[in-house]
Amino acid sequence: MAKGTDMATEETEYLEQSWALLVWRRFRRHRLALVGAAVILLLYAMAIFAPYLAPYPPNDVNPARRLELPSLAHPFGLDELGRDLLSRVMYGARISLSIGFVAAGISLVVGVFLGALAGYYGGVVDNIIMRTVDVLMSIPAFLLIIAIVAAVGPNMLNVMVVIGLTHWSGYARVTRGTVLSLRSQEFVEAARAIGGGSLRVILRHILPNCLAPVIVLATLNVAGAILIETSLSFLGFGVQPPTASWGTILNTGRQYMRNAPHIALFPGLAITVTVLAFNLLGDGLRDALDPKLKL
Repeated sequence: MAKGTDMATEETEYLEQSWALLVWRRFRRHRLALVGAAVILLLYAMAIFAPYLAPYPPNDVNPARRLELPSLAHPFGLDELGRDLLSRVMYGARISLSIGFVAAGISLVVGVFLGALAGYYGGVVDNIIMRTVDVLMSIPAFLLIIAIVAAVGPNMLNVMVVIGLTHWSGYARVTRGTVLSLRSQEFVEAARAIGGGSLRVILRHILPNCLAPVIVLATLNVAGAILIETSLSFLGFGVQPPTASWGTILNTGRQYMRNAPHIALFPGLAITVTVLAFNLLGDGLRDALDPKLKL
């Protein structure tokens, strides 16, 4: 019996390795996705090591040199208070990328959990959860976020939680649909037959088979959360000055578009490159994880 169990375990590990290798081969052929992944890794490395990479402290002011154009000493120029813009963009990456990652993680956990419950149990549970999803999706998400943030107060933690708790409906729909197609499969029936509880069946046997669409959605959701955070900061409902954020730098830069366009240019480019990189990564993962595509 033990020998048979060992053989089954080895076969499972071999199949998992083969699947991972197949996904990697497919993903590797998607050159733009590789570029997106490399850009994302560089951005997160820059954000993590910003205190060591930034040439100047982000909040050091030099009013005598305010609005100075880009130069060798200050590649991105100086802002309206004489602060080094490159340093502020690098520190702003810490805010935007952190909020995007954490908010997407909150959305993923809540949406996948509720979607799995709706799809597995059906009936009243399904109706309650999916009607909640319908109501949430019928409300303009950005206006809802602004209203909630204005009520609870604009700071980094509140922005992360509010974005996360208002963007889980997409995960719930995707997970529910996948669970509905899996709950009657033979491997799920076998798991129930050997005494597996509902929670164990969902976590060990159903959710691992829902990962492909969820992973793709998560990469796109991070980009969306970054856009929402920068929009909130631009409007004054996000991270508050003097903390460096791409949105707050953009908000300042719009006042100096005529004589100092570099203030808005560089954070705008950072947002564009980041969102594009996540979208390219999502496209590559979608193709790599699609079981219908051949190697």
